[in-house]
Amino acid sequence: MSDVSRTPDAGRPYLVFSDVDETLITVKSMFDFLHYQLVSRHGVAGVEEYERIMAVVRRRADDGTPRADINRFYYGHYADESVETIGRLAEDWFSERTASGRGFYIEQTREALTAHRAGGATVVLVSGSFPPLLEPLAREVGADAVLCTRPLVADGRYTGEVETPVIGAGKRAAVLGKLESRPDVDPRDCWAYGDHVSDLPMLELVGHPVAVGEDEELRERLAERVKGVKA
Repeated sequence: MSDVSRTPDAGRPYLVFSDVDETLITVKSMFDFLHYQLVSRHGVAGVEEYERIMAVVRRRADDGTPRADINRFYYGHYADESVETIGRLAEDWFSERTASGRGFYIEQTREALTAHRAGGATVVLVSGSFPPLLEPLAREVGADAVLCTRPLVADGRYTGEVETPVIGAGKRAAVLGKLESRPDVDPRDCWAYGDHVSDLPMLELVGHPVAVGEDEELRERLAERVKGVKA
């Protein structure tokens, strides 16, 4: 997938950014967790509610609704939910999904991040998902930071709103901000992993972008970028 041996010369710091859903793990964490928590609470009625929500998501995606707006629609379903309760459910979800034999991780990406950490890199997870789902994952893979969508909270409960979805251009802005906070790092030395063309704005910011999976458009766009650099 990538040759992580092509790291900067010894002593030069570098950052590694990794998308999460279908790049580091095999599921879309937001929707997998939504199904988990609805079924845990409501049984068959939870399955029906999940299917109703997903039908709306698919219809909006087919209509061309921006991914950032779908991200906002998703978090609307957490309005008035206790942050503490969702946190406990998320820990249970993560424990179940990472139980042996579940195939939760995309091992190539996980191994690449491990190799980067061994080489001295700072590893940063970047995702439209939210902290309760990403923090256990960051602990597990040894990530140093998480850039993600952060639902607004008031009096210990989610409001159902988000300030800035970390999707597409939002993902690029978050990564750019991180790079700007590290003037000691040359972006040309940095790496980024993504699985979808929507990750391209983030991947274009670093010298070593890596396509995970089989998204043909993403692979073609990255190949064109390499040709452009060589021309």
